[in-house]
Amino acid sequence: MTLETVCQFLREAGTYYLATVDGDQPRVRPFGTVLLYDGKLCIQTGKKKDVAKQIARNPKVELCACKGGEWLRVAGEMAELDDRAARVAMLDRYPELRAMYDPDDGNTAVLALAHGVATLASFTAPPETLAF
Repeated sequence: MTLETVCQFLREAGTYYLATVDGDQPRVRPFGTVLLYDGKLCIQTGKKKDVAKQIARNPKVELCACKGGEWLRVAGEMAELDDRAARVAMLDRYPELRAMYDPDDGNTAVLALAHGVATLASFTAPPETLAF
């Protein structure tokens, strides 16, 4: 398994679920954006959203997606990429977001996952793990 295959799995799943921590309460919500940018697995959100504020306070996250009898879990730490080119690349990949976001709006955030471990599992094969 590579970071490219992790990104592809998330894209093909369409929706994945991102877990953050809000104080002592876990928070889970659906996401759909994923981009491999400069060798980093990235997602997009708005800086004004609770999810961005939660990640700023506690960068430890986990995401999970299911597809065709397999599931992928990715745990790690997220940090914002303060990189206009990353915001442009994300919005180019998901042009429907341009109705709500702009690379220069001060709200669009591209978050990169680091210190991560991805685990691909199913009931029919041994798990595959990738540390990055």
